[in-house]
Amino acid sequence: MCPFSGITQIFLIILTIILFHTVIVNTLQIKFHNETVKVHMGDTISVPYTILRDQNDTDEKYWLQLQSLDNNLANVQEKIYLTNDELPLEGIFNLTGIFLGKTTVTCKYVEKNTLISGNLDVIIVREERLIDKIFTVSVIALVSIIYINFGCVLNWGELRQNLKRPIGPVIGLCGQFILMPLLSYALGKIIFPDSPEMQLGMFFTGVSPAGGASNIWTLVLDGNVDLSITMTTISTIAAFGMMPLWIFTLGKFIFDDAKLAVPYRLIAHYALALVIPLAIGYLLTRYCKKVASFLARILKGFSSLLILFIIVFATVTNLYLFKLFSWKIVLAGMGLPYIGFILAYIFSKVLRQPSADTLAISIETGIQNTGIAIFLLRVSLSQPAADLTTVCPVAVSVMTPLPLMAIYIYKKIQARLRSPRKEINGNVATVDCTETEKCFTILSEERTN
Repeated sequence: MCPFSGITQIFLIILTIILFHTVIVNTLQIKFHNETVKVHMGDTISVPYTILRDQNDTDEKYWLQLQSLDNNLANVQEKIYLTNDELPLEGIFNLTGIFLGKTTVTCKYVEKNTLISGNLDVIIVREERLIDKIFTVSVIALVSIIYINFGCVLNWGELRQNLKRPIGPVIGLCGQFILMPLLSYALGKIIFPDSPEMQLGMFFTGVSPAGGASNIWTLVLDGNVDLSITMTTISTIAAFGMMPLWIFTLGKFIFDDAKLAVPYRLIAHYALALVIPLAIGYLLTRYCKKVASFLARILKGFSSLLILFIIVFATVTNLYLFKLFSWKIVLAGMGLPYIGFILAYIFSKVLRQPSADTLAISIETGIQNTGIAIFLLRVSLSQPAADLTTVCPVAVSVMTPLPLMAIYIYKKIQARLRSPRKEINGNVATVDCTETEKCFTILSEERTN
């Protein structure tokens, strides 16, 4: 028998007793009344807790500190000093929600720099604010008014011609419901390989129909407005079938566990919001020609103001989401509309479409109805993931107007530089024309006079 075996056994017994004493004897536990709490951003709630100790605990005093694992999401400031005689202890601490997300509250044994048993899961969500409702209502009202204006300037014969020879609408429909869904799926997989929620945010943006802003931008940039509105109407109606097709096929590969629901009612509202104002505008052109003429004259200026209003108000309303903007989010927000613009433009040119039609098709393809995408995310995902993933359609809506705005500014500068000049009573006056044909007409009339 080995002479050291007895000593070894005694050593192991002593070590076991020490470990047992460390793990079991000096043990505290914190219990929260609920395993999970939900708090709104900027709000502070009171959370009750109970601290228990093991019966064999020999410590006389304790210094504990409650802490959030991520202070950027939730903040806890609570230090607990207590003696052995005060246990079990019931107390309340304040928890403040900072930003959207999930975190955990733990309790630290400060003197031993260890965590005691028990934790609290915290979900920080966003409360719907008054400014959100004001923004939604104001945009709906202004867009409805501008579509009445569109109804006053539309060439209804041109609309019928577009439907009889639907080359442009077919190109736009293919771009909207074949190119954009596949592009959004690919970008989501490449940019967010480890985040199915962000992939879903990109995909829902890509399968949404064209947005009403496409008609406004087409007008401002001198595209074919009749074709643009025709494509928007067809796209909105086609969304009833194309969105479910993509969501329940390709969408399943992104997020199999999501309970996906197609917002048919919301799409129907968008369709009515498009058709009814146009019909009102058409009736005005037939029965109130002076009013229709006035609305037609102010359309372009009103459209520019509406674009500016939406950009500024949407930025202010969603300012909190800009904290989530990373280079990946910015890249995704730029990639989807910009690649859509370019590919649709090239495809239209290859098929030899007129310049005004090519511009309309390009804009119609690249601009998505991000409102539908945001709605889909909020009904398909639980909070706060629903709000967090809306950063994808918000990024797309923020980045989409930038190249269009650049083109608009370029066209304005170019028009100023090319404006013809004429002399009146020794003074030089500038004739501002946005189109070359108008300039030639003015010059011809001046020569005749």
